[in-house]
Amino acid sequence: MSNATPSDLPDRLSTDPKSPYHKPEYFQREIGIRLNGQERHDVEEYCISEGWVRVPVGKTRDRKGNPLTIKLKGTVEAYVRAD
Repeated sequence: MSNATPSDLPDRLSTDPKSPYHKPEYFQREIGIRLNGQERHDVEEYCISEGWVRVPVGKTRDRKGNPLTIKLKGTVEAYVRAD
């Protein structure tokens, strides 16, 4: 996974270990996300085919301690950041 290209990245990926879309092998390298052409550094989960990302809402937490998130829609691009 050291030479991952954008085509090697999954369509949907989550940073939450409890999610079925969490794949730790992809986090060996730093993944970048662009939403509508602007780079986002706070993405919790993304789906390229459906065109959305989940981002936290400030420092608000739910009763289990997880960040509250909102879904932003648009054109999503995922890529592996160069070292």
